[in-house]
This record gives sequence, C-alpha cells and structure tokens, in this order.
Amino acid sequence: MEILKKLLTWCVLPAVIVCLAYLCYSSVMKPVTFNKEKAAREQVAVQRLKDIRTLQNAFKSANLHYASTIDSLKWFYNEGKIDVVMQIGSQDDSIAMVNTKKVRARNPRITPEQMYELYLQGEKLVFAVKNAVAVKDTLCKREDFCIDSIAFIPCCGDSVMMETTIKTVSGVKVPLFEAKMPYGVKGSDGRVKEYLLKGMDHQLIVNLCAEREDTDRYPGLMVGSVTTPNNNAGNWE
Repeated sequence: MEILKKLLTWCVLPAVIVCLAYLCYSSVMKPVTFNKEKAAREQVAVQRLKDIRTLQNAFKSANLHYASTIDSLKWFYNEGKIDVVMQIGSQDDSIAMVNTKKVRARNPRITPEQMYELYLQGEKLVFAVKNAVAVKDTLCKREDFCIDSIAFIPCCGDSVMMETTIKTVSGVKVPLFEAKMPYGVKGSDGRVKEYLLKGMDHQLIVNLCAEREDTDRYPGLMVGSVTTPNNNAGNWE
C-alpha cells in the first residue's frame, strides 16, 4: 500500500499535472495560433484581391465593362493593351500655353504626334500624347506576381468566387463586380466547408463565420460588390 502511494505521488500525479498544464496551455494558445495563421493567409489573399481589382479597373477602362471570368482577366493581362497618357509641358508655363494656342489656331487638325514632333524641334508646347502599351508591362509589376495565381484562393486550391453585373443606379447603368474568398461556406446540410482557412481548427472556423454573419459581415474577404456600388472597396479596408 505504501509503495502504491509513493507510485501515485512520484509518478502518476506529476504526469497528470503535466497533462492538465498542457491542456490548459493548448486551450489558451489555440485561438492565438489560429489568429496568427489566419492573418498570414489573409495577407496573401488581400494582395491577390487587390491585383484582381487593379486588372478589373483597367479592363473596364478599355472595354467599358468588367471581365466576367478570371480567364478573361488573365488573357487581358497577357495579351491586352491599355492607353497611357503622357503629359508634355506644364499648364503653369504661360509662354508654352500661349504658343500652343497659336499652333492649334494655325492648324486646328494638328495631331498629338505632330505636336510632339514640334516639341522635339524646340517648340514650347503643352499637350498630351496617348500611347497603347501592353498591360503586363504596366500593371502588377512585382517580382512575386504570378498571373495564374489570381484564379485561386490561397492555401485552398478552390477558385476565387467572382461575379459581374450591370445595375441601374439613379437612371444610369453602372457596371459592378465582386471577388470573394470565404473563410468557409455553410452547405445545405448545415456543415461548413472550409476555403481560405482550410485545414485549420474547424470549430474556430465555424465560430468565426457565425460571428461574422451575426454582425452582418461577409465571412471572408471580398472586394467590390454586385449589390451596392462601393467604389470597389475591399472589406479589409
């Protein structure tokens, strides 16, 4: 009996204490670890959504509507061109402004290209030249940018959820788009399928999505909106 007491005191009890301490530590650190990993994934996701917004805005400038699919955006990046305006001279230069008016008065049909030739010859002028340049030579000029990656939700492999529409606002037709990366989506069976936070603590994902929905916030990251014009803001901004 005495040996059993000693065994409990020196072996079993310390082991139980260590286990309880570990369980307490894990319960405290679980949300901390979850939030740290969530922030890391969101950083990648936000940049990807910003890139989609950049390309969508350029696509709309060139086509007067947004691209309906990611593949259209990828083609636009790889093959498309956009107009870039180069401003020559300054409107604060009164001599150049006066001279420009004289040149246009002599030749009302003078083109920006002809104006540029005169500028190269030493004429003081103020005008703008529009040049068509390749999209990939102009936008998203970062070393880590990969056009193929914009189609996918980070750490998940599922496709970014993108939608476009045209709404009539105050009698004016307004093109709109939105791109989404949900944390998780509740199915018809009530279970939450994981997306951006795939592989992380499932119950914490469920709790996070429920808390977002209860406060009328999208349970994930999104940019733009097809229901309400918001100047293509991201919900992280």
